[in-house]
Amino acid sequence: MAGGTREVLTLQLGHFAGFVGAHWWNQQDAALCAPTDAREPPGELCPDVLYRAGRTAHGQETYTPRLILMDLKGSLSSLKQEGGLYGDRQLDAAIAWQGKLTTHKEELYPQNPYLRDLLSAEGVLSSDGIWRVKPIPNGKGPPPLPAAIAPRPLIPTESSIRVWSDFLRVHLHPRSICMIQKYNHDGEAGRLEAFGQGESVLKEPRYLEELEDRLHFYMEECDYLQGFQILCDLHNGFSGVGAKATELLQDEYSGRGIITWGLLPGPYSLGEPQKNIYRLLNTAFGLVHMSAHSSLVCPLSLGGSLGLRREPPVTFPHLHYDATLPFHCAAILATALDTVTVPYRLRSSPVSMVHLADMLNSSGKKVVTAAATIPFPLVPGQSLPDALVQLGGATAWTPLSACGDPSGTCFAQSVVLRGLDKACHTSRLAPGTRLPSPLHACDTGEDVLAQYLQQQQPGVRSSTHLLLAPCKVVPPYPCLFSPSLSPPFCPPTAVESIPVLGALCSSSTSGRALGDLARELGKLDVRRWASFMDAGVEQGDVEEALQELGSLAQCYQGGDGLAD
Repeated sequence: MAGGTREVLTLQLGHFAGFVGAHWWNQQDAALCAPTDAREPPGELCPDVLYRAGRTAHGQETYTPRLILMDLKGSLSSLKQEGGLYGDRQLDAAIAWQGKLTTHKEELYPQNPYLRDLLSAEGVLSSDGIWRVKPIPNGKGPPPLPAAIAPRPLIPTESSIRVWSDFLRVHLHPRSICMIQKYNHDGEAGRLEAFGQGESVLKEPRYLEELEDRLHFYMEECDYLQGFQILCDLHNGFSGVGAKATELLQDEYSGRGIITWGLLPGPYSLGEPQKNIYRLLNTAFGLVHMSAHSSLVCPLSLGGSLGLRREPPVTFPHLHYDATLPFHCAAILATALDTVTVPYRLRSSPVSMVHLADMLNSSGKKVVTAAATIPFPLVPGQSLPDALVQLGGATAWTPLSACGDPSGTCFAQSVVLRGLDKACHTSRLAPGTRLPSPLHACDTGEDVLAQYLQQQQPGVRSSTHLLLAPCKVVPPYPCLFSPSLSPPFCPPTAVESIPVLGALCSSSTSGRALGDLARELGKLDVRRWASFMDAGVEQGDVEEALQELGSLAQCYQGGDGLAD
């Protein structure tokens, strides 16, 4: 580890969280693999924040995500639970045993064709049986192996993606994957559907001890762990797993930042009333409990509502996506996540998770919203001032938290704009030309962005970051880009990186959404949904959640100084 690195441990809880996480890690991996000139200074983002260096039993250096992932039986497809870098634990145990051996082999899932291509793209199996992986970035690790130019990676088709592991390009550490064997990913029976079921998982010594063991493993090798980022399904029983996990982290590692991203897939189906009611209840309970134990909670969804009110999915001017496909929705949310998490991943002058949360969660406003412009629409010949004047206010950003109309009062915000060439940061008008706006008079890109936010929302506390590094969207990122995009983005199938504007905002929009959720929960006769209550939730728990939602919503009713 580099000295002074502020490490982050990531937890992924649930299958949709797995989809978002797979895209997220693929994007991190693409940034690591980007060709760089040895004479160039290190990148703006520090990969050591998210990754850990290790070594296999054969002495091969590795660089894997600092990650704990929980999912259900049947969700891994052809991916081994122990990963592929450190050997097969069962085979190693068999070799150690000298007695009679009987092997019962479970039928393997067929490997996705895209993952077969991964083998040639990521490394080579040498003659001595050792898997040689790509070298660690920034000059770490052994020199790269001489190899022929790899073919362009296959782009997986939507029909070939059944689970998130079908398109994960990143090798995981053996301590990363934790399977919940008592519940099934597929089928109608044995599903993790309710909040109470999820809570009970981490009340069982087996799963609690397994999680604690993995936490201790990663914690012991960190010099300065700044905190935890949790990607958690909100709509199913994993909301209960997330509630217990955040409680454990707060109890065991007080003082560390805990930022929870509550994930919801696309719009629900009107023909599934029980599923929709469970989604409402799980979301409500998850937000209440995780906000109590997290520094910050941000729902992430391309849907229009957290509750039962059916709203169309959000739209993007330059993206065409299918809201019914987790593969598409997760790619967009991962792109936003890769941008809004920039402050605590910076190599120089990072903002810690705790400080980011403190700026946004004043007066108990722990639930924030996210918004993004994907891609940021800077056409050739334009400068950043030109693009921002054309873009308009924050309401032009696409909301990503299913909280409805984003035009409420903003109290504080963290805004990141990445991927613009430095030559575009300021106006390029000839001297003496009449300036179209005050933005064109700014001397730096940082001043342009700060001035823009001040104009749109006077008096709001704003933290801004402007990065040169774009967001990587190489395969297996789906082809979502509109053919109408002007160069350098066209043709859409050839897009490898894009500029993105992302924002986290503490605003009255969150309060309104929480209040609406409380009203919907209050109208619900939970006695009609005995199966949800039988999973471990009592009537008193529902009433308490209702009160907590109301209290959270009230935090947003007044200003807090600067916003007034």
